[in-house]
Amino acid sequence: VGDLPPQLAGLNRTNINVQNLMVESALNRSKEAAKHAAMLDPLTAAVLTLDKISDMVDEMFEAESNWLPKFK
Repeated sequence: VGDLPPQLAGLNRTNINVQNLMVESALNRSKEAAKHAAMLDPLTAAVLTLDKISDMVDEMFEAESNWLPKFK
């Protein structure tokens, strides 16, 4: 297929960065990495402050605690 045009590669990279941080979060059981991923997500960052994103991730981990392993 070849290289993507720079503007398309850049758009893909914004999503890939979020996905890579979520994988790191899962592998290392790091809540901080999950917070950083959410903070880098373009939609989340567009509608919430960093403090609100942190609070949202904390609430998500609390709500899903029965199905998630222990995270740091």
